[in-house]
Amino acid sequence: MSRGLADLLLKDKLITSVQHAEAVEAAKTGSSHALFLIEKRYVPESKLVMFLSQKFSLPTINLARFDITSETLKSVPLEVVKKAQAIPIQLSGGVLVVAICDPTMQQKLEQIKFAVKMNVEVVLAGPTAFSAAFAKYYGGSAELGAAIQTYKKEQSQQTETNAGDELELVTVHEIGTSNTEDVPVIQLVNGVLVEAIRRGASDIHVEPYEKRFRVRLRIDGTMFEVADVPLTMKRSVVARLKIMSRMDIAESRVPQDGRIKLRYAGQEIDFRVNSMPTLFGEKIVLRMLNKNNLALSLIKIGFEKEQLDIFKKGIYAPNGLVLVTGPTGSGKTTTLYSALSDLNQVSDNISTAEDPVEYNLDGVNQVQIQKDIGLTFASVLRALLRQDPDIILVGEIRDFETAEVAVQAALTGHLVLSTLHTNDAASTITRLMNMGLEPFLVVASVNTIVAQRLLRTICNGCKMPYSLPIEKIMALEKDGSLGRITAQEFRLYKGTGCAQCGKTGYKGRVAIYEVLEFTAALKEMVLKNESNAEIKKQAMRQGMATLRQSAMRKVHEGVTTLEEAIATTSEG
Repeated sequence: MSRGLADLLLKDKLITSVQHAEAVEAAKTGSSHALFLIEKRYVPESKLVMFLSQKFSLPTINLARFDITSETLKSVPLEVVKKAQAIPIQLSGGVLVVAICDPTMQQKLEQIKFAVKMNVEVVLAGPTAFSAAFAKYYGGSAELGAAIQTYKKEQSQQTETNAGDELELVTVHEIGTSNTEDVPVIQLVNGVLVEAIRRGASDIHVEPYEKRFRVRLRIDGTMFEVADVPLTMKRSVVARLKIMSRMDIAESRVPQDGRIKLRYAGQEIDFRVNSMPTLFGEKIVLRMLNKNNLALSLIKIGFEKEQLDIFKKGIYAPNGLVLVTGPTGSGKTTTLYSALSDLNQVSDNISTAEDPVEYNLDGVNQVQIQKDIGLTFASVLRALLRQDPDIILVGEIRDFETAEVAVQAALTGHLVLSTLHTNDAASTITRLMNMGLEPFLVVASVNTIVAQRLLRTICNGCKMPYSLPIEKIMALEKDGSLGRITAQEFRLYKGTGCAQCGKTGYKGRVAIYEVLEFTAALKEMVLKNESNAEIKKQAMRQGMATLRQSAMRKVHEGVTTLEEAIATTSEG
């Protein structure tokens, strides 16, 4: 989108010079000026559309409620559509109607007139609906659908040619791998990857069943089906993904791991790929590892100021054990990598033992665990201690052997960062002792424990305040969920659903934390074998905010919804 729109809005005083500069800067990363200004709430979208409509004498249209036929879409070549930033929406009587959202670029419509050789009429669409329509008809989903339709057409023609040889065709297709280079299969796989990148998915699931073959994406922690692929494409699609990730395509009886490295729209993206034999074929799961989305900043990842102060005190201690806990997919890796990024100095030797290594960190010596050759967490940790380390990250403490070596490292002058799977900070102590560690070793080594979860955040495009009966809010205050917030001042927000968030009301995620500083009082309680509940009460008396209280703070700030906070955290 041209800079002309931002310049026009500044000239007509709809935005300030500061807001104009922010929009121009955001555009350098590929963001639209209009969408940026709308998302930042510098200009209401309805006001922007009305202004442009009057300024350029253009009729408006709601693209979100408009279905475009395939014949109309095919009337203008894709490269012309992209250059002109105009979507053909209606074709009738030798007249083509196109929708635009930036009238300052109307001169580019000449390319469309030249391509279609007919009269072109222009209507104005809101930037949000325009962006959603462009993604729908020309993004990864469109490529996905086109690939499937092309494949079906080719299969139909092939079936007609081999009408008397149906059994042989199925057998060849199921067993052979030569079809993996077919254009429709390549288009389908590329379309899936592009759609996942565009929608900010964390995982891609390619799943075979008895009578169907589907693709699902995990977006902001929730699964969405994006394609129902013909069963006849199953082997070809799986083979294509295995070839791309350098797996053995002849072996389908055991799980395999691989990686795919891609460059898309200037971004370098890695996919960690795993194949698993299931009842009806191999299921492929791809975990997307996008360095551009990795916020290696402790300030940006969600810590409240008091929590960040305690966490930094722990990671900047000369020695000791700092533990981050939470379920799979709760953002523990991001928190640990952010801590390492903060600690990464020329003066320190930092090493990690990870399974798997998810991101490459410059200046950090990273080791990939390989159990099949004896390269376990414990063995790597022992070896790292002979490498003159200052800071060690252990991907996960899974057993007594690893826990014992980690504690010994913490007791001998090293800072050790690691993760555990526990429900909250207080129960981490019991978990370590259940592994077999003596209480005095836990007390002597551990200095900070962090529990965390990820909450879906409200979409800025459709966020609005709402209210609940005061009795329900007071019940939350009574059970301690609100922390220091009173029922009278507690504020609620939700997303109504729009094109930006796919009608879900949520877009993106934020971490919430429970940070326990292992003080002398808490250590004394552990030595006295006090219960988790008592330890947690003492930590709260010291000022620790629980996960539920941290979640309610995000609700009050308009970051997430009450429903999301309650569903993701437990009381107290």
